[in-house]
Amino acid sequence: MNFDDAINIVLNNEGGYVNNPADPGGETKFGISKHAYPDVDIANLTREQAIAIYKRDFWDRVQGDTLPASIAFQILDFAVNAGLSTAIRKAQFVAGVADDGNWGPITRAAVAAISPSVFCARFAAAKIRFYTKLTTFPTFGAGWMNRVAEDLDYVGA
Repeated sequence: MNFDDAINIVLNNEGGYVNNPADPGGETKFGISKHAYPDVDIANLTREQAIAIYKRDFWDRVQGDTLPASIAFQILDFAVNAGLSTAIRKAQFVAGVADDGNWGPITRAAVAAISPSVFCARFAAAKIRFYTKLTTFPTFGAGWMNRVAEDLDYVGA
């Protein structure tokens, strides 16, 4: 699975424009939130612009092209949903390195050294623990759990 395959799955999960008052991210389109990107015109954001943001700010930052495909996808999808720093910290936890939220050579090597299936299973568990602690879990929890389950369908892809 390359970036193009991964981002298509992610964008299908994210859908289009929403402005749910219960969502702390605020106005959101393709998973890009006004909270995270205050200077982006969310309502008029195109799919191509969202893809460019995800490639630059998420995939390239974790060197997705150098990781096993299923690991890169898992990190990308969680980063889109929970933020890049959170996704990196959970990946670092799974890899057994300091979870400082910064992607560097130690993190990259530790993550790449783990069997993709083991990483993905442990990463799914870390995501579930993260989501269930959020105050918005009663509102959005079922969707997040379905997303974790769907992400597991791509282990080994």
